[in-house]
Amino acid sequence: MLTCLVLAACAPARESNLAGTSLPASAQVERSHTKTPVIPADPQPEKAVSGWAVEAVVGGLTVPWSMVFPAENRILIAERGGSIREVIDGEMDAKPLYVVPDVASADEDGLMGMALDPQYADNRLLVACYAYLKGNQTFNRVIRLRDEGSALAEDGVILEEIPSARYHAGCRTRFGPDGRLYITTGDALMPEAAQDAGSLAGKILRVNPDGSIPTDNPFPGSPVYSLGHRNPQGLDWHPDTGTLYATEHGPSGFDGPPGGDEINLIRPGGNYGWPLVSHDDTLEGTQPPLVQFTPAEAPASGRFYNGDALPMFTGDFFFGALRGEGLVRVRIDPAHPAIVEQVEKIVDDVGRVRDVAVGPDGLIYFTTSNMDGRGTPKDGDDHLYRIVPVYE
Repeated sequence: MLTCLVLAACAPARESNLAGTSLPASAQVERSHTKTPVIPADPQPEKAVSGWAVEAVVGGLTVPWSMVFPAENRILIAERGGSIREVIDGEMDAKPLYVVPDVASADEDGLMGMALDPQYADNRLLVACYAYLKGNQTFNRVIRLRDEGSALAEDGVILEEIPSARYHAGCRTRFGPDGRLYITTGDALMPEAAQDAGSLAGKILRVNPDGSIPTDNPFPGSPVYSLGHRNPQGLDWHPDTGTLYATEHGPSGFDGPPGGDEINLIRPGGNYGWPLVSHDDTLEGTQPPLVQFTPAEAPASGRFYNGDALPMFTGDFFFGALRGEGLVRVRIDPAHPAIVEQVEKIVDDVGRVRDVAVGPDGLIYFTTSNMDGRGTPKDGDDHLYRIVPVYE
């Protein structure tokens, strides 16, 4: 890992807190523009996009962890305590659409990732991952839910008994371009398990939508796709190259020097080093991060922008920063998937940011996590926000 560069935050008057980010020497650093006035209520189609602005969609959430878009006017949001909330046309129903009956929620675990099945339009299915207790042990379970419009109904278990804990619990779920379901798992406070190919802890898993194991997985008969992870919580594929990237939380002091959060290019069967190496350390046989962040940003998500409404962000990778408090944009060279050209924090005034997604309308949506016991709640927290275009 090469020399760190000081990066600019969204508001020019503030100092960036990405000063410990390790980037390739070829990276270009730019200062983000000042936010412009909000989008007109009825923009003219012929007017060009000249900037962007942040606006609140709904408040009153409690530690939202993941969101999906079953329709352009409908958003489902998973709260860590076990509720799935429904937002229609910008209004949130006061009553949860679904409550996981046996969720175990303490500190970092609970109801976590959600994802729409690739065939959702036909089968109305989505998946969700949550922590549960079995005896005195905590595990993660990935279930299938059927969307019945006015309610969600459980439709079977995809994978369970994934090691979990109140810290380092995972558990982002995403369907890839190949139609397979990818699941991130934390080391469940057992660092050595991340290097054990026979354990599901500290991994990125890959299964068929029904939970069966694809025949082309790198470890025959195993759902393990990559190993050596501490606590990955962001997954997405570059819209042009199809390359898989992941964000990962680094050590917190009790298990290594604080910092060392990562963005990784994920290869089938790759070993990402935890707990053998972290930060800028290297070890033969392991994959170094593309970028590492010290001090910690705590990257909690990851999404490439593939919409049309915000052309200034085309192909950019975004993640929510919990400890770093903001939304971070990463520009990756599409011709060279392992080269990060630029990193900047484009939103830094809303507190802890968890999930980020691109809606069917082409806007960027993100949620705050200020009610999780580690943030400073703002009026109306937690919120769902979105980035909208500003026109000339």
